Amino acid sequence: MQHNPPHTFHIPVMGLSFTLDTPIKVAQYGISSVLSIVEDDLIERMREVICKNEELPFDAIPIQTFDYRAKRITAYLNLLHDIVDRQMHELQTANFSDSKLLNQYYELLPEGSEVKKLFLSLANLDGTIRQDAEAKLKNFLQAGSIDVNIMTKVDKLNYDKEGNTLPTEFSDALSALRGYALSKLHSSVVFSAGLNPRLFAYCENFDDFYPDENGYIKKKIILKVSDYRSAYIQGKYLAKRGLWISEFRVESGINCGGHAFISSGILFGPILEEFKNKRTELFEELRHECNTALANLNRYTLAKQPEFKITAQGGIGNAAENEFLLRYYELDSTGWGSPFLLVPEVTTVDEQTLSQLANAKKEDYYLSNASPLGVPFNNFKPSSSEQQRKLRIEKNRPGSPCYRKFLSFNTEFTEKPICTASREYQKKKIDQLQQTIHDQTTLQHEIEKLTEKDCLCEGLSASALIKNNAEIPHKLSAVSICPGPNLAYFSGVFTLTEMVDHIYGRRNILNKLSRSNLFVNELKMYMQYLVNESLIIGEDLAHKKEQQLQKFRDNLIEGINYYRTLSNKMETKARDLFQGMQNELKEIEKTLQSLPLKSSLRFI
Repeated sequence: MQHNPPHTFHIPVMGLSFTLDTPIKVAQYGISSVLSIVEDDLIERMREVICKNEELPFDAIPIQTFDYRAKRITAYLNLLHDIVDRQMHELQTANFSDSKLLNQYYELLPEGSEVKKLFLSLANLDGTIRQDAEAKLKNFLQAGSIDVNIMTKVDKLNYDKEGNTLPTEFSDALSALRGYALSKLHSSVVFSAGLNPRLFAYCENFDDFYPDENGYIKKKIILKVSDYRSAYIQGKYLAKRGLWISEFRVESGINCGGHAFISSGILFGPILEEFKNKRTELFEELRHECNTALANLNRYTLAKQPEFKITAQGGIGNAAENEFLLRYYELDSTGWGSPFLLVPEVTTVDEQTLSQLANAKKEDYYLSNASPLGVPFNNFKPSSSEQQRKLRIEKNRPGSPCYRKFLSFNTEFTEKPICTASREYQKKKIDQLQQTIHDQTTLQHEIEKLTEKDCLCEGLSASALIKNNAEIPHKLSAVSICPGPNLAYFSGVFTLTEMVDHIYGRRNILNKLSRSNLFVNELKMYMQYLVNESLIIGEDLAHKKEQQLQKFRDNLIEGINYYRTLSNKMETKARDLFQGMQNELKEIEKTLQSLPLKSSLRFI
């Protein structure tokens, strides 16, 4: 029997490896989490590790196997499913009097939960009344969802051993989707990074993405989006194919971990306000579109009220912010990512990196150009991957050997795409720059921009292998990690109970750094981004760029006015959250108004 999700937060995907085995750590407590499924070699190695730890047989799926990428993913997801299924069975058959895990399940629940209240009442019950209460509690036991993430941009075509291009269904993203679709899971796939028509259309090949005769959808679709317009466009595209979007997961464009999909200065609050105001309209339009398509396909239509959630994530730091987002914007859940990197019970971070994060300074977190995708990437200065990158440059060997090739999309110098972080590309590009740019200052600047690109395939995979003492391919053990800047306000290593208690306001684990609320923090990041962009404008693009930056500033100021009104409206209801906000907004607006976006441009 399914009930509403036990928790009002979820754990988003983090890197390739940091949440790869999170479901078997937290699903038994009713906590949903997301893992990346694009890197099949890492997944296969982790399947071997988990099978060994669980004393289960392991049958390797070698690369010579037909459709090995998808089969590896299916096998791994089925393994997670079976482990969580066993864990939940053990909870169902456990006794409250002697099962720490069973009691912890209920202790972690939010205070307002009726189930939590019933659990707390057990201490005052006995006899058959207690037995009945325990039976009711057992009836509410529900595993967290094992959700998967596919970054839609990571979808290169692959080749056979003779070098021939394989059919499109064997691309990285489509293989990952097939691996998920053929698994036992009843959960969701999170599509992030925008619309991929080839990938979205491929969902049509699997019945699990469509409702059954009861309106139930076994494999649901979640879209991670940064604004309403993106949600509407992608939602319509899928609905026209009879594919229902069960959740729009709204993420701050800049105050998040991993890749940062920067908005044009439109802020988190106004974006969430638009979702709140248009939620019913969006639901009705997509449901009508989807049901029309399903009828045309001779498929079962949606349930009368299909699941339709709006959730948000990015930069949430305390219970007051969490509660405000849920209540005011009428969200169904919030995402807490980076803080869980400090919780070994939840995420898989090697000891060296964990220690670095636990003792990091605010300036250690920064927005970089490290991603070969050309998208700003939240980075961590002390990481061993960053140190390796600098050492390679010092040795006059910039770039990565590039064995995994998941981000190989550049054909500037080669017929077959290669990665801009690869040693091959960087050598060719540096040679070209040296031949075409004669000003040494400009040349050095361009080379530094180029060599900032780093190998994320290896770096974001290494931590889980190191943590589990698994063999590391090619001995490339440098770790990349991509926490959101909000992690600067958390120091130390925490337990699962401590972090969940912090989320629900039962304790405070923030460090002593002065911290503005999540809205102001995001605003400050966008302001700094605007300042940086205003200093890097090519002469031939100056006028167009000026217009873009001025529009960016106008949007920020419009957002400030929104927050000013919100603060005035909410100051008595959410005093802690909005205290001092008016003064901060005034200072930021003053700085924005004084930015020389036109007359003082510096050309590089």
